[in-house]
Amino acid sequence: MTSATANRLATLAGGCFWCLEAVFKDLRGVSRVESGYSGGHVANPSYKQVCTGTTGHAEVVQVTFDPTEIAYEDLLRVFYSIHDPTTLNRQGNDVGTQYRSAIFVHDPAQQEAARQVTAEIAAADMWPGRIVTEIVPFEAFYPAGPEHEDYFARNPWSGYCRAVIAPKVAKFRKSFAQRLRRPDAA
Repeated sequence: MTSATANRLATLAGGCFWCLEAVFKDLRGVSRVESGYSGGHVANPSYKQVCTGTTGHAEVVQVTFDPTEIAYEDLLRVFYSIHDPTTLNRQGNDVGTQYRSAIFVHDPAQQEAARQVTAEIAAADMWPGRIVTEIVPFEAFYPAGPEHEDYFARNPWSGYCRAVIAPKVAKFRKSFAQRLRRPDAA
């Protein structure tokens, strides 16, 4: 990293935060990924509360990145490749507004970039349906807690990790091998 002041934040929701965290932690230019919640009306929600779907929050990752190493637009391209942005309030068997696809933008430049990349992905016909990803202003981030950090790394043999997260990580590593923190991980 060039300096702490050069770092930027991206806040992204694309289903279960464990899946997103596992991918973004492998990405060169990313210094931190934290699982949490955004987009709702309850302050400091618990995981149990968010799982009910009544808080309005989405499971998100907050990605700290160095824009001199990876552009925000490239983070979004990775984001769109690792979840289905055409399924409203759903990713696989995870159903509810807490699993929605959303980009929480931190400033007008991120908003414009999010719109442009979303249009680019839609035009490329990467997905069989219309993109339903919300692009909304960032308001607050609530950390999910230590039990959710590094979940995939700490639980690689759990059923969910093997069936859901591992295939996403493998797809990402194959598609974005040149962007991996450790090129030998592909």
